[in-house]
Amino acid sequence: MGIDCGTEYTGYGLVEQAGRELRYVHCGAVKQSKKLTFGERLMQVHAELAEQIRVHAPDVVAIEEVFYSVNAKSALKLGQVRGVAMLAATQAALPIAEYAPLSVKSAVVGYGMAEKTQVQFMVAKLLALPSLPEPFDASDALAIAICHIHTAATLQRQVGAGR
Repeated sequence: MGIDCGTEYTGYGLVEQAGRELRYVHCGAVKQSKKLTFGERLMQVHAELAEQIRVHAPDVVAIEEVFYSVNAKSALKLGQVRGVAMLAATQAALPIAEYAPLSVKSAVVGYGMAEKTQVQFMVAKLLALPSLPEPFDASDALAIAICHIHTAATLQRQVGAGR
């Protein structure tokens, strides 16, 4: 399960690997209501992610690392959203992997500075989806899941080769 944390939308995406093939399972995004206090929005994100984890029972949760921003207040809020995502995974006793945005884009598009539309297009191609996954937060979450699957497979091959 990949999670793309955000202060307006938090995307989630589930991908499974069957042999060498990647398969789409589910994706979506938690839209955080502006009518709620920030604490209530954090509860909303936690509840939805915990429910997705309960329903889909992933083996691992991959989360994008905080993007360093000029705006410290935004970075702090994003860190709090990441905290509740990590809490939901930890409560389900799932391991957590973290990836830098550049790593995710490189793994999926082959270019670390790729645009969101490029990531969305490649996610659809890699998962053989009939249409582009939406919103961007959901396609980004699927990209994070794909990045983890590729990274874990590479590490497993290296361990198997005695490196």
